[in-house]
Amino acid sequence: MKKVVLAYSGGLDTSYCAKYLSDEKGFEVHAVSINTGGFTDEQIKKIEKNAYALGVKSYKNIKAISMFYHKVVKYLIFGNVLKNNTYPLSVSAERIIQAIEIVGYAKKIGAEYIAHGSTGAGNDQVRFDMIFQILAPEINIITPIRDLKLSRQSEIDYLTNKGINISWNKAQYSINKGLWGTSVGGKETLTSNLPLPEEAYPSQLEKQGSEKVKLSFEKGELMAIDYVKRHPEKNIEILNDMASKYAIGRDIHVGDTIIGIKGRVGFEAAAPLIIIKAHHLLEKHVLTKWQQYHKEYLANWYGTMLHEGNYLDEVMRNIEAFLTDSQNNVNGDVMVTLHPYRFTLDGVMSPNDLMNTSVAAYGEMNTGWTADDAKGFIKILSNQNKIYNQVNKSS
Repeated sequence: MKKVVLAYSGGLDTSYCAKYLSDEKGFEVHAVSINTGGFTDEQIKKIEKNAYALGVKSYKNIKAISMFYHKVVKYLIFGNVLKNNTYPLSVSAERIIQAIEIVGYAKKIGAEYIAHGSTGAGNDQVRFDMIFQILAPEINIITPIRDLKLSRQSEIDYLTNKGINISWNKAQYSINKGLWGTSVGGKETLTSNLPLPEEAYPSQLEKQGSEKVKLSFEKGELMAIDYVKRHPEKNIEILNDMASKYAIGRDIHVGDTIIGIKGRVGFEAAAPLIIIKAHHLLEKHVLTKWQQYHKEYLANWYGTMLHEGNYLDEVMRNIEAFLTDSQNNVNGDVMVTLHPYRFTLDGVMSPNDLMNTSVAAYGEMNTGWTADDAKGFIKILSNQNKIYNQVNKSS
């Protein structure tokens, strides 16, 4: 039998694909889920049980949280990446790693085909197909939902007729959770004017008052919380647990999809937003003006190309090299206070703080130059505009 590796989430679309490819197309289906955060052990067991009930030959859950952090999330932090100044690329960033791992698994078991449950109306079809085609052009891609233009009801009817007794009642809100945040979709996000209600978000307000937390960065990576050292990906999970109890990190992102239409999605990303803002504050203290300037536009390009599925373009490695080098002096503690629905950045302590200088204090006295030095500097600095205005002054 022909082997196909199915990117399997356990949802309706990928469940249809599992049954359809096995029963109608005669494939030996090998279902695989890539865990980039958000899976509990109970959920993995349930997904595995349902996969075998659908007739797959094998099921595998590949843990890729560490890979996701080191290959993608780390650079999103280095670059302070927020798509459209809002969205930390919570779920879209995961797809790249998931696609890479799926290709690796397909090659490992000698599969000639890869299948996924994307429709023809979203971004994921582009991200998956591009990675598959670049890394494994010899492997054929199968997309039943997209190719057959299936409705949700037709998928349910097919599975029911096949004796698959799994409840497919559509949740009022679709939740997609990962290490770098959670997306939230619902009827409100299909409009331009309606907000998501409180109950749509998976984390509800549990704490009142305020709580102080100290984040310690080493070369741009979050290495400790309140001086307890752990791997950065673990610190992300712990900070998210702390901050989500204050219902921090909620927003709605409006952006341009890869296929040219506008899209709107809610998200909850407590840890990502706190880490990015804290990291950015620390950079303001330790980086030069021109380091910050060039980082900003390069990081914006990095986030844009990642979102568009161009992760494998070699320019991404070039930008990663720049971002990594820029973090050599991004060391120190950032003091944060958590409040219901918000957080504040209180200040930093860093051995590389460029405000710690005996030369001058902004707006105060200085010992590094004289009044005449300042006057001469200002006179020369204004030369170009003086010349321009003399040459082009109105008659």
